[in-house]
Order: sequence, then C-alpha cells, then structure tokens
Amino acid sequence: MILSNYVHTLGQQLLERYGERVHKIALDAGFTCPNRDGSKGHGGCTFCNNASFSPNGRRPLPLEAQWASGRRAVARRTGARRFIAYFQAYTNTYGTLEHLQRLYREALEEPGVVGLAVGTRPDCVFPEVLGLLARYRDEGREVWLELGLQSAHDETLARVNRGHGFREYRDATIAARRLGIPVCAHLIVGLPGETARHCHDTLDRVLELGVEGLKLHPLHVVRRTVLAHQWRRGEYRPLELEEYVAIAADLIERTPWPVVFHRVTGTAAPDVLLAPSWCSGKWPVLNAIAAELARRGRRQGWPALPAAQRKIRHAA
Repeated sequence: MILSNYVHTLGQQLLERYGERVHKIALDAGFTCPNRDGSKGHGGCTFCNNASFSPNGRRPLPLEAQWASGRRAVARRTGARRFIAYFQAYTNTYGTLEHLQRLYREALEEPGVVGLAVGTRPDCVFPEVLGLLARYRDEGREVWLELGLQSAHDETLARVNRGHGFREYRDATIAARRLGIPVCAHLIVGLPGETARHCHDTLDRVLELGVEGLKLHPLHVVRRTVLAHQWRRGEYRPLELEEYVAIAADLIERTPWPVVFHRVTGTAAPDVLLAPSWCSGKWPVLNAIAAELARRGRRQGWPALPAAQRKIRHAA
C-alpha cells in the first residue's frame, strides 16, 4: 500500500513542488519549555520525555554535527539533496529574538536547505517571532509553524498538565495565518479520558479555525513520565493498533484534501518505550492506515473532492 494514494502527504507535496525529494532533518537546539523551567510549571506534560523522539537525547550535539548525522541518514535512505530544518525538541520559539534569528539563519544557510519547520507551544508564539518567520517566507523559503495543540478540550489539556488551553492555540493560529505563515497542528489520539468522539471534536475545531497542515500521533507511554506511573497503576490504557488505525482513518477521511498531513503516526525508541509495543515502528502502522482507507474505498477529503479526483490509485 502507498499512503500517498489516500492521503495528501507533505512528502508528496514537496516532491511535486521541487521536482525531487525534500526531507526534514530534525534538530535539537537545546531549548527548554515554560512548563518545565518554572515559568508555568515544573515537570512538563504528563506524557513528555523528549528523549523519546529527540534525535540526540537531552544533551544535544552541536548543530553542525547534527546536520552531518542527518545528511548521512538521509543519504542512506533516499539520497535526497534538499532539506527542511526541523527545530523539533521542546519549545523552539522560547528564547530571545537575537538567539532565534541566529539559529534559524544558521540553518537556512546550510547547503540544500529550502526552509524551516519550527515546533513550539501555542502560548510561546510571540509577535516578533512571527515577524521573523514571515520575513523568511517573503524570501521564498518554505516555512511551517508547528503548534503542539494535542487536544481542543481544555479539560484534557489540564489533565495532562499542558499549561495552556485552546484559546492560546486559536490566538496563535489566527496571528500566524494573518502573516501568511502556514500552521501545522499536532494532535494526539488516545489521551487520558478521551474517546474517538473527542478526537473528532478536536479536528472539527481545528478545521473550522483554519489550518494548512496536520500531524497525528498515537499517545505512547515512555519511561520517566507521570503517564508511565499512571499506566503501571492501571489508570491508563493505551490504544490497541486497530483502535488507532480506525480513528486515524476517520480523521483523515474527514479532512479536506488541501490540508497536508506531515505525519499520521509516531514512534518511540525501544529503550524508552513502555507501551503500546506497536509504537516501536511506523511502517506497519502506515500500511494499516492505508489498508483501512482502501478497505473503506475512501481517501482524504471524501466526499468533498470532485468526482474526477475520487479515484483510489491502488499500488501495482
């Protein structure tokens, strides 16, 4: 199964735009988070251990070394020569404007880099930072502001100690889109206390507000988190693979085709992952989502797409 037959993926969009593969290289620039440093709280979100997805752990290598490592990895997999610098770990707008400008410009000057993707919290999107990103966009750079919303339900966000509500996401999204900065919203499926209905409601609110991109993540339990203690005590049950696939397919099907999916699953390294075990690899999950959409005879945006575009192109 080929996921891009059913889903408008970022990889496919970039391939069509640039005529060649463009890969994100994830960077850890050593940022922290206001929900960890005491500005808003300590300990962070109940599920948060950035070592579960950070490419270099919590003691980041110099950016130069991260670039070298990232390029080698991409060369082994696809040989891509163009890249997006993805500032991933923690809150990548949480610093002085001078510091951010230096980091972003350093990344943009790397050979083959076509733009930036900046991951951050909705409550850390400041006007001067948006102005900086807008200037890069005006230069013709690819720019994405990736906002970690996770859920549109304030009671859920409070339950996981997120430290902000939907209002902060709404304000940040409106401000960014006014300046022409595309927004990618991160949504987690399987949060404590939530059902499929909550996920559908979250998607509805995000789409109603307007968004250019989406990331879907299954919630996984990793070591050294509050969620890990809750799971051990039987207070939290992770989703089964079949449950996640069904919800993800529902959300994809209901998302208009122009919205770009940057990701439809997420993984954690085996040394930190506790549960569910299927979150240790992405390809079985991606294949299962594509197979489910094929079984339904659906693709993203159905039935909003014109009839001529509703053909599902099965892999040969």
